[in-house]
Amino acid sequence: MEINELRKLSNEDLKKKIIETKEELFTKRMQQANGTLDKPVELRTLRRDVARMKTILKEREIGGNE
Repeated sequence: MEINELRKLSNEDLKKKIIETKEELFTKRMQQANGTLDKPVELRTLRRDVARMKTILKEREIGGNE
């Protein structure tokens, strides 16, 4: 997702999205372990998406829900 799209989401929506993305990341890691993962770059993309979402939550926490 784009950073602008993520910033429009509420804190609760971001937390739900983080959980969904982590579940998807787990599935992709299992596929990689089995040798059935088609695009290994997806792992990096998902990890970065989680990091972006966590960063937005932290910014809001520090900035007072801007």
